[in-house]
Amino acid sequence: MFRLTLIFAVVVGILLTAIPSILWLICWIAGKFFHLSIGYAPFGWSAVGLVTLAWLTLLYGFLVGRFQLEIQRSDFTHEEITAAMDGYKIVHISDLHLSTFDDRPHALQRFVDSVNAQKPDLICFTGDLVTIGVKEAEPYTEILRQLKATDGVISVLGNHDFLIYRRNFASDDERHQEVEHLTQYEREVLGWHLLRNEHLVLPNHLTIVGVDNSSGSEDGFHTICAADLPKALSGTSAPRIVLTHDPTHWRHEIIGHDVFLTLSGHTHSGQVRFFGRPLSGISFKESAGWIHEGKQFLYINSGLGCTLPIRLNCPAEITVITLHSQH
Repeated sequence: MFRLTLIFAVVVGILLTAIPSILWLICWIAGKFFHLSIGYAPFGWSAVGLVTLAWLTLLYGFLVGRFQLEIQRSDFTHEEITAAMDGYKIVHISDLHLSTFDDRPHALQRFVDSVNAQKPDLICFTGDLVTIGVKEAEPYTEILRQLKATDGVISVLGNHDFLIYRRNFASDDERHQEVEHLTQYEREVLGWHLLRNEHLVLPNHLTIVGVDNSSGSEDGFHTICAADLPKALSGTSAPRIVLTHDPTHWRHEIIGHDVFLTLSGHTHSGQVRFFGRPLSGISFKESAGWIHEGKQFLYINSGLGCTLPIRLNCPAEITVITLHSQH
């Protein structure tokens, strides 16, 4: 993580140094036409100031912002929620990207303790346990096994969990085998209910439907489409909650099915917020928090981990959703 941050900081430094230099060159050329002498010193000091400010900001995002945590609590009332589900507490987490914690494993322990402190009835994890490989998860097995909820942990696979960003596989079959290894790890080692285009009916008759990562084509960035929503919904009845990693899947396919709530992640809110607005809003129509279309609702979690190891004004997120009946 430190190496990636260092490379990013160097690239930012080069770009911010180049901008004042290019402006000086333009002014110097213009000055030649008007017989003006344009010194470099003001532009040079501007470059120093910009680079210093940028590096201090990145250092803060790496050392502090990356491990800040916020707990978002929502009371969610819907006509499909029955009396048996009233007060049912779902803790929604996403995007652990476990290599985030290689330099500070106690931060993951703090996050897990914070999840358990909510006393959840159910924990829903909406994908991207790892970034490029299963070995990222192995050092954190005992911490992850501490996640506790009355009805357990239900998870799905995100785009990174399909290991499509790792380039050293000899063949696609080898990659699929490693994805199966991750599937086995979540189910057998962690004891999670990993749903791969499947569903699970809870004791209170709430149906949780889980699908593999699927990207819609209308916004965001296209990754991998492995969801089989009809298969996952087959044999189910309302009320249903769908877990899907990429929020673009909601508008692309889920809307129109009898699903009152969808939980997703993927965007990380861009890991940066400007004046409260997530940077991910540049690429995603729906990028953070609550979205609704008629009586269908989507919640997008900002994630606990990072791809680029920096967060600025965008803390890691634990979402606590308490269901309430209208009856």
